[in-house]
Amino acid sequence: MTQPTSTRDRIKHVALELFTEHGYDKTSLREIAERLGVTKAALYYHFKSKEEIVHAFVEDRMAATAELVAWLREQPPGRATRRAFIERYSDLIDTGETAMMARFFQENQPALKSMTIGEAMREQMRNMVDALAGPGAKPADKLRAGLSVWVLHGALFLIRDPDVSDEERRNAALEVAYELTERW
Repeated sequence: MTQPTSTRDRIKHVALELFTEHGYDKTSLREIAERLGVTKAALYYHFKSKEEIVHAFVEDRMAATAELVAWLREQPPGRATRRAFIERYSDLIDTGETAMMARFFQENQPALKSMTIGEAMREQMRNMVDALAGPGAKPADKLRAGLSVWVLHGALFLIRDPDVSDEERRNAALEVAYELTERW
């Protein structure tokens, strides 16, 4: 993973690390500033609150996901497109900082529920599942589409065996997600 270069990106990176390690509610702006080696005032110059920092890194992730969903909507419907989307989405969520972000989302659900960005994320997920299921999809196919996406997220938490490599975990998730996308 490349190290962030701008101060704003460094703040987002360090905050994400701390939020993932200790939880959003248990991490203070002071702790973020200390880990960065800056004053709290310097941190305030870029972000006024922890929630603002979360919005910044979630918006980055949402922008990347929106690009992927736009690509999906431009493709012809069918198994090959669904499979290609699943692979691209896996690449998006299962690398470096985005994997840490997935852990943040999983471990900080109560905090995210009260943030406006949390509802925007849920709406984006619904739109992504609708696009993957395709126009006129039956309820069972929408469920398969949603589960195929969830499998990719869930594998990060469900397969924590130290003898299973990241590549093996990812391949297992892709295998199950592909199986789900083959059903309609």
